[in-house]
Amino acid sequence: EVQLQASGGGLVQAGGSLRLSCAASGFTVKDYTIGWFRQAPGKEREGVSFLRNSDSNTVNARSVKGRFTISRDNAKNTVYLQMNSLLPEDTAVYFCAAAKRRLIISSLWDVDSYDYWGQGTQVTVSS
Repeated sequence: EVQLQASGGGLVQAGGSLRLSCAASGFTVKDYTIGWFRQAPGKEREGVSFLRNSDSNTVNARSVKGRFTISRDNAKNTVYLQMNSLLPEDTAVYFCAAAKRRLIISSLWDVDSYDYWGQGTQVTVSS
């Protein structure tokens, strides 16, 4: 059974840090491109950070560059999103997603590129 389970969200003050986890089962994350997306109330889902399986390079949204870091632990078959210097604007439900196909850069941002989605975890940043 293929599953992605996002966890690690919570309430944090502005300037604080949080680490989200995306635990995979039924497939090997090393063989998939992993994306972190977020969705705030009334907003469309937007891409945040990506780890490509083709070359293991990372791509980050301009809004989080320098603050968020995506990584994976192959032994644990888990992908992480380390979030530092959090801002109230980061408040959203965060989703992890996996794509089997090798994606060109432009396709990383497209939600339709991904085969599997986690259930999402709420991140709330207070001011």
